[in-house]
Amino acid sequence: MENIRIEEDTQLVERAMNTIMDEHLKLIKTIQYEEISTLIPAIAKAGHIFIMGAGRTGLVMKAAAMRLMHLGYKVYVVGETTSPAIGKGDILIAGSGSGTTSGIVRAAETAKSVGANVVCFTTDSKSPLALLANYTVTIPAAQKQERDEDISKQYAGSLFEQSLLLVMDTFIQALWEMDGSPASNLWKRHANME
Repeated sequence: MENIRIEEDTQLVERAMNTIMDEHLKLIKTIQYEEISTLIPAIAKAGHIFIMGAGRTGLVMKAAAMRLMHLGYKVYVVGETTSPAIGKGDILIAGSGSGTTSGIVRAAETAKSVGANVVCFTTDSKSPLALLANYTVTIPAAQKQERDEDISKQYAGSLFEQSLLLVMDTFIQALWEMDGSPASNLWKRHANME
């Protein structure tokens, strides 16, 4: 009896993985890659890069901050105690599925007011955050409040958060390929006090 239960559970897990992967395969066909490529010159000329997101999106954005630091960029995570003031010539990269998260919208307003550029990753290109942004990358995933199973069968904003990680890693991979540095150079910047 226990073997039957394990087999059923295994099939359930495999179906869940296939559901998630199928959603991503569908989503990547709808991404506008030009929106991502336009970020390359903006990042190249930025003085400092500030990264921001809330909740699970915030965790994805922190992962992107780490990889950008490995590439040699001066990167700060908004809200950390060592993050300085943003200024003219800097760039804020914000992730928000809804584009309405109040703290992130306020940070974008502050960035704009001092002459920094704003990049947003969102599901809604007409959201308050997107309207403030100099650059918007739209990820056509369900927002966490939406229950549209045609877009995603996953809970809340899972598809957005997962896709955001893939899009950020894609962007960072492209930056690395353009830079041409060997992995050994990046490794020198990897944390050594873990």
